[in-house]
Amino acid sequence: MPFYQRAYVWNREEQWEPLWNDIREKADARLLGDGNTPHFLGAVVLEPQERRGLIGVESLHIIDGQQRLTTLQYILTALALLLRAANERVLLSVVESCLRNGNPETMKTPETEVYKVWPTFRDRTNFVHAMDAPDLAVLKGRFPESFTQRGTLRQIGHVHPAALEAIWYYCDQISRWIEQPDGGDKQSRSATITEAILRDFSVVCIFLGKNDDAQIIFETLNGRGAELNATDLIRNFIFMRADQEGGASGAAELYDTLWSQFEQSFWSEAQRRGRLTRPRLEWFVQTAIQAELCDEVDIGKLYVGYRRFAIGQRDIVPAAAQLQTLNIHAATYRQLISGSGSEPIAKFGKRLALWDASTTHPLALFIVKSCKSAEEQARMLDVLVSYLVRRAICKLTPKNYNKMFLQQLKRLSEGEVTAARLMASLASLDGDASRWPRDDEFRKAWLEAEIYEGALDASRTKAVLAELENGMRSARSEEPLASGLENLDVDHILPGSWFDHWPLADGTRATSSEAYSVLVASYSGQPLSDRLKAIGRREAAKKQMGNLTLLHYGVNRGAQHHEFLRKREALFRESNLHLNRALMRAEKWGEDAIDARGRELFEVAKRIWRGPEAQ
Repeated sequence: MPFYQRAYVWNREEQWEPLWNDIREKADARLLGDGNTPHFLGAVVLEPQERRGLIGVESLHIIDGQQRLTTLQYILTALALLLRAANERVLLSVVESCLRNGNPETMKTPETEVYKVWPTFRDRTNFVHAMDAPDLAVLKGRFPESFTQRGTLRQIGHVHPAALEAIWYYCDQISRWIEQPDGGDKQSRSATITEAILRDFSVVCIFLGKNDDAQIIFETLNGRGAELNATDLIRNFIFMRADQEGGASGAAELYDTLWSQFEQSFWSEAQRRGRLTRPRLEWFVQTAIQAELCDEVDIGKLYVGYRRFAIGQRDIVPAAAQLQTLNIHAATYRQLISGSGSEPIAKFGKRLALWDASTTHPLALFIVKSCKSAEEQARMLDVLVSYLVRRAICKLTPKNYNKMFLQQLKRLSEGEVTAARLMASLASLDGDASRWPRDDEFRKAWLEAEIYEGALDASRTKAVLAELENGMRSARSEEPLASGLENLDVDHILPGSWFDHWPLADGTRATSSEAYSVLVASYSGQPLSDRLKAIGRREAAKKQMGNLTLLHYGVNRGAQHHEFLRKREALFRESNLHLNRALMRAEKWGEDAIDARGRELFEVAKRIWRGPEAQ
């Protein structure tokens, strides 16, 4: 089977059981003496391979039909195991001739050419282990993790190798049919089921001629269906090209060295973006190709986009070069997605993990590929973080990000790739859909807006506070970077429910109904009394940045709604964050203190998330 074919994916519910029902019906019909009209299994497309010399078997590439042909091999293997156990030697020799080629001494590579069907890379080890087992006991011994102590196949919470599971399933079904008491003895029923399998099913074989384009035929047969992912077609495209350039051995080497990593579970995991769910490999290929083309690639037309990259301006990009490009981007993409690693892209990925910033990924990959200086990469990625965070805190829409970041990608590709050029380009944008907030707009939102559960949700608020904490630490701190911040809660120093323990400036206590009156008045435009204005100011202040900090969840729960002095004692006792140092020095806490702390934190924020003025 050629390298580009995907792994075996048929399963019991969707394919094996319906096929067994067809086999059983044909066998039952033979017992009753009914006419044996062949059951059509569909067409397979085969591409004959040129044979050089006298040694070696005649081989054909399976362009379409590999799932069916592999399943038939599993059915015949199951039948052979049962015939061997029953010592049905004549029938066994017929079945084995359908599984293996004879005369291994005339083969170039007997370990592969002995099989009638040879699977794609990922399935080969399990295929050989299962197909070569002489009996069921040996088959169990080769897959010990798949069986219970009683020798039955595990049913719950275990994924079995497909070769084992298929052969075991068909062994069970064929054995049960043979052992039924009606319709003859076991020997005659064995012969009947063997004849049904070998004589009552047919396929139409389409053999490609020397000038037929296997790639186009494969796309026509599979590209419009729902069964193949776009990356299956892309793999097909690459390895058909590899076959043409270097033959099977060259394609095998490329698979082992440059493609096999994409068969790992990391790349097959389903990832959701908006309303779409795709395997991670598809999102990666889209991102990498956009970084290469500096243009948009529709995820729904990913294969078409890949061909734009692979065919190039004049000639098809060699298969090795295609795979090398994907591998370079894959190493970057892993760090970007995981947020782990020592490179600037890993830090960028970690910082933006909570910001739904996948629209920046093509630009980020382009920066890493095009800018060799790690320091310049870090500066450019910091610019992107600043752009996103400032806009989020200013409550500006992210709806235009996809087009906007692709526009930045195109602009960068037209000249020197530097932080200065990126900053200048972003600074030139205007309007709510794309502008990069300057310090005055950022400052106003920072000091006055409801940040927590207003501009930002809880996780993003925590991320901002964590960056502030690290930004407040100097290189001379015992721990320049704080760790374990993910275990902390966002705390409102002035609590959300402040009415019982936090009197107003005049010493009186407000009620929640008064706070509700302020809310109603703000919507209706009614004038407020001085008392209600004071309550309104406090309600607004409690969600402002100056009133937020990080605390261990146990400390936060214990002092949640209590007076400030009790909270301050908890901070002295439990916290060593720079964020909380000013709170430990304060004698009281209210709107003025919140405003003052907000201004102090803004000076830190302005350094962390630099604006367009910082060019």
